[in-house]
Amino acid sequence: MLLVHGQMLQQAQFTLQGEGVKLVRIQPSANGHWAFLWVESASAAPQTLWITVANDHGQVRWPFPLAQRSRDPAAHRGFSSADVLYLIMTDRFAQGAPANNQPSDDRAAPRGWHGGNFAGIQQHLDYLQQLGVTTVWTTPVASNGAMPESYHGYAATDLYAVDSHFGTLDDYRLLSDALHARGMKLVIDLVPNHIGVQHPWVLDPPAPDWFHGTLSSHSTAEHDFLQLVDPHAPERAWRDITNGWFTNAMPDLNQENPLVSRYLVQNAIWWVETANLDGIRLDTFPYVGRAFWHDFHSALHGAYPQLTTVGEVFHRDPEVTSFFAGGVAHRGIDTGLDTPFDFPVYFTLRDVLCHGKPMTNLAAVLRQDALYPHPERLVSFIGNHDTVRFLTEAGGSLPVAKLALGLMITLRGTPQIYSGDEIGMTGKEDPDNRHDFPGGFPGDAHNAFTGAGRTAPEEEIFSWAAGLLALRGAHPALQTGLEQNLFADEDVFAFVRSTDGLGCPADHSKERFLVVANKAQRTKSVQLPLDETTLAGCTRFVSAQPETVAAPEMTNGILHVEEPAESLTVYAVH
Repeated sequence: MLLVHGQMLQQAQFTLQGEGVKLVRIQPSANGHWAFLWVESASAAPQTLWITVANDHGQVRWPFPLAQRSRDPAAHRGFSSADVLYLIMTDRFAQGAPANNQPSDDRAAPRGWHGGNFAGIQQHLDYLQQLGVTTVWTTPVASNGAMPESYHGYAATDLYAVDSHFGTLDDYRLLSDALHARGMKLVIDLVPNHIGVQHPWVLDPPAPDWFHGTLSSHSTAEHDFLQLVDPHAPERAWRDITNGWFTNAMPDLNQENPLVSRYLVQNAIWWVETANLDGIRLDTFPYVGRAFWHDFHSALHGAYPQLTTVGEVFHRDPEVTSFFAGGVAHRGIDTGLDTPFDFPVYFTLRDVLCHGKPMTNLAAVLRQDALYPHPERLVSFIGNHDTVRFLTEAGGSLPVAKLALGLMITLRGTPQIYSGDEIGMTGKEDPDNRHDFPGGFPGDAHNAFTGAGRTAPEEEIFSWAAGLLALRGAHPALQTGLEQNLFADEDVFAFVRSTDGLGCPADHSKERFLVVANKAQRTKSVQLPLDETTLAGCTRFVSAQPETVAAPEMTNGILHVEEPAESLTVYAVH
């Protein structure tokens, strides 16, 4: 389906020229500014098609490229818990191509454009690999046009164009190629829920119900996702979650209109194919009807079986987040989503480590993994571009920040790091949580991309995170292994990651790692009975990260662990 823009199209005749193609349907808008063209092309070879439109006032002929689909079996690989995601807000990471600078760039403006671009990301891939990152997720790349404060990318004005602040489509492809050449992956951020108010559709929609409401008359989005989960809630309780405008500057698209749905699905396929993407992060997931997500994923997974999608369901209750996970039908609809972000664990880690809640709360939220069809896919994180920086919420405590990173990296699921958390960047609510990465821009006082340029606290956190990620990357048990939780009290949480759920094999053929975390400000003694656990029969415990912790003692099948204050230790077990 092609969407054509022009004048007096309701009076026009359309013709299509090409081999093996056929124009099967035409639907102009009432005002003649838009026309939908359905082209049958399944049996056509790659070629340039020619579309001609003519009426009494003249004729226009223009080319439309029908490109070859990728035939690379290694393309569109998806990501899994074996990967490590790294979230980059492109405008705030690094400036690698000064030619992209815009007159409107102003690094002193908290909500303005600062000048980061794709070239800046590409120039720092060595840094990402030194940290242990395998997959890059950038905030949206689509053009935000005349939106003066849309450096973040979430208010698109052209869904088929790269924002010129970041570079060109070719620059985005170069970044994709550079990542894949290193064995890394690329995830795009798509926003099917809404667009920017400066999009030409807003004042001239292609169809009468292209949006939920109009610029002058619309409802505001509600955020109580429990109303969507509740089978007894009346329509008025949840309607404005999916139909309300996210903000007055972000008109809400009507995915119940088949034309809108088709447009958005085709746009996603175009980005995946054009930029050789491996995954999609889906913004504001619950604000879009679940029937659309079913159709979206049927098309995307049909075209790219390995492609991975992860959805933003910003809620602390696993009952809510699991409701949107694919793999099971709720109310007769399976969204098809590969995984939601693990917001429940995010909230719990902050409660436990920053606000005095007991470690038993972490064990409790992990027990609710049973609600998910695939809890092993959950994407865990301690912060993102919409939250207060973790170190700030932790009151500036480096040990607490390291403890949070350690738990995120060693728990089940896929760890995701927000750019800067690995060096302890600070910041309060948006936009204070979106400062430029130090060293990414001309004139920066220091360069945190290098060990020599990092401050002592930055280096301490970076080395800790990189060390844990290196350990994780070398051992499948810490990537895709099972998790068995052994102990939790007010201050301590202990669990095992293993390649199977049985006791220790005599031939050391299966990996096991014991992880002990202590948030107390003093050493805690913990006794762990090992009978009938994954560690049954294990006798040797050696600290792998950090390597300086004394080995625990075993007495009559009980492991005695002395865990230092505000620390996390990973023990290799045999």
